[in-house]
Amino acid sequence: ESRVIGIRTPKLRNFARQIKDSSKAKDFLQNLPHTYYDENIVHGYMLGLLDTEKALSHLKAFLPYMDNWAVVDMTVSCLKKFFSDRAKRLDFVKECLASSEEYTVRFGIVSLMAYYLDDNSAKESISLVKQVRSDKFYVKMAQAWFFATALTKQYTLALPIIENGALDTWTHNKAIQKARESLCIPKDKKDYLKTLKRGKDK
Repeated sequence: ESRVIGIRTPKLRNFARQIKDSSKAKDFLQNLPHTYYDENIVHGYMLGLLDTEKALSHLKAFLPYMDNWAVVDMTVSCLKKFFSDRAKRLDFVKECLASSEEYTVRFGIVSLMAYYLDDNSAKESISLVKQVRSDKFYVKMAQAWFFATALTKQYTLALPIIENGALDTWTHNKAIQKARESLCIPKDKKDYLKTLKRGKDK
């Protein structure tokens, strides 16, 4: 049985805005797990509309029920207000990275990519994601995406991770592939990254 209703994203976003101040909103946020993917998307939108401390409480309750990459990534994208004080939220992100749950770890990595690569927090975020060890596919994809993005935004900080072989071979090569697909990296750097691709681990 399909768990996708198929409502378009703009309508889900508008619905979240319409109900955010109603009594239904509180019941909806507490009624976990949801049945449908579309409900999870609305939940993510609503978290982005809450005051930050309320958002943290509800986010911690919601994380165990995030069961696919799209809900994770969309929710992260909605949390600009929540991450407005990045230093205050970093401990929570670190908790996510230490989780044994695939999508909770992905949430932490994607959050670092979205909100911690543009300033003096970049060096620490790169170090944190480098240390993640997982055989979960959507964690490894998030790591590769993170480092490809880091190579576009913080090339000199991210490059040593690739040069020193700090990632497993699959994630290493996927990060290089995604970086070389970027329009933000000049050709000479892409050519150099290509020389850093690795063969299979022995």
